[in-house]
Amino acid sequence: MRALRVVGLHEDGKSIVCEDPASRTRFLLPADERLRAAARGDITRLGQIEIELESQMRPREIQARIRAGESVEQVASSAGVTVQRVERFAYPVLLERSRTAELAQRAHPIREDGPDVQTLGEVVAHSFGQRGHDYSQATWDSWRGDDGKWVVVLSWKAGRSDNRAHWAFAPGAHGGTVQALDENAEVLLNPNAYRAPRTVRALDPAKEPAVQPTLDSAPDEPVAKVIDAPIAEPDEDVEPPLPADEPEEVAEPAPRAKGKKNHPIVPSWEDVLLGVRSQRG
Repeated sequence: MRALRVVGLHEDGKSIVCEDPASRTRFLLPADERLRAAARGDITRLGQIEIELESQMRPREIQARIRAGESVEQVASSAGVTVQRVERFAYPVLLERSRTAELAQRAHPIREDGPDVQTLGEVVAHSFGQRGHDYSQATWDSWRGDDGKWVVVLSWKAGRSDNRAHWAFAPGAHGGTVQALDENAEVLLNPNAYRAPRTVRALDPAKEPAVQPTLDSAPDEPVAKVIDAPIAEPDEDVEPPLPADEPEEVAEPAPRAKGKKNHPIVPSWEDVLLGVRSQRG
């Protein structure tokens, strides 16, 4: 590295003249903020200046990114420069995008049998009217893709949802043509794709037919209690109950069985309990 010596200030007052002592070759050094920071030995400021210079974009790069669809704020944030610096170069490109979006609204959508007679703006305005949307609140924009073709976008808000539809725009005779690129764009171009929602009315229980309960919707009903009772087998003879007005007949006790010969009679459990002596046979 060769050492230079300072000769003096240039006649423009913005540069420093330096000279190589060996070859007597002179050099012109801009007296910018970086030189002043280096002369002061301010290393921190030198680092900040280096970052700012590296992050700055050329005007052509700024315009290319704006034309590709980025906003001024997005370019300024990613480049680390002020919005004012980007706006100076982005303004003509933003006008170009707005003009292209206007031209695309006059283009004709491509159908299966060829270009539509109506323009894109007319078809979209009719679809918005069917859906009850405010077409005046929708916004149009455009940008150029990597393939050099223009893409047109329509943005609108329905309720709490933000919606967007995209078309490919090809300028040409009679306004050019547009072709849908997503589902929203296809639906807006198809007038038969929308069905008006049915109105909801209150149901009158007195006029509406009863709905059969299902397993999930059946009301809780009292369950009959089951009484445990002996069930007669099919082979058993079950006598029908007597009428209530007829007295119930008392069955006579069966004759007591006699004991075998030469064997004592064993008294029954009733005789023992009542203290009755059994008769001997």
